[in-house]
Amino acid sequence: MSRRAVGRRVSGTAQLVLFGAVTLGALVQWMTGMGFALVAAPVLVLLLGPGDGVALANCVAGVICLVGLAGGWRRVRLGAMVPLVVASACTVPAGVWVAGNLPEPLVLAGLGCLVTLAVLLVMWGTRAPALGGVGGALTAGAAGGFMNASAGVGGPPVSLYAMNAGWSVREFVPNAQFYGIVVNVFSVAANGLPELGGGRVWWLAGAALAVGSVLGRALTERVPERRARHLVLSLALTGGVTTLVKGLLAA
Repeated sequence: MSRRAVGRRVSGTAQLVLFGAVTLGALVQWMTGMGFALVAAPVLVLLLGPGDGVALANCVAGVICLVGLAGGWRRVRLGAMVPLVVASACTVPAGVWVAGNLPEPLVLAGLGCLVTLAVLLVMWGTRAPALGGVGGALTAGAAGGFMNASAGVGGPPVSLYAMNAGWSVREFVPNAQFYGIVVNVFSVAANGLPELGGGRVWWLAGAALAVGSVLGRALTERVPERRARHLVLSLALTGGVTTLVKGLLAA
């Protein structure tokens, strides 16, 4: 029996933390066009375990990307998206296998390492010729698919690709949301729905998503994008390091 088969009991305190993590993730996603998974996924993994934490992150991230794309779908560059989503479809099964079959401390350490490294690369604005063109799209899509299915965080490789391809923020946001919808559908199809021990956690996640979205819309014009982006990356780095340390201590 896999460790996801019976789920993990979520205490009252853990439910509050989960609500806060999803709310904050949704808030920063609306403010910056990115960041839900970076902020929320490490917390969900710590609360629910790698399997269910990643699965819930995939579900909520897919929904928030779908809602966010409603107003910008005309700006999706389908030609540029094809290599990204095709490559992600090829690596999602490997990410699911890693998250479901390796020892939990090793998975936690690996997820924490992936998140931390991804955040640092985005913070440093890493640029490389290999990350441009069709080859860069295939590389970013493959890395994003694996990371999304195993760690719930598939956006950073796409951010690096967009940066090296010279996309503006206006171009990046709808295309990243389109990619997020597709890769999360792939991940949920391969990984399955999380075992949360009842509908209460689902309701909490849905309510948190709604609250975070409302707050994010209200704050979008009041908080400078640079400051919001710095907050996203700082929170994500903290979550990644915390997950890495927990995995190492549990080994």
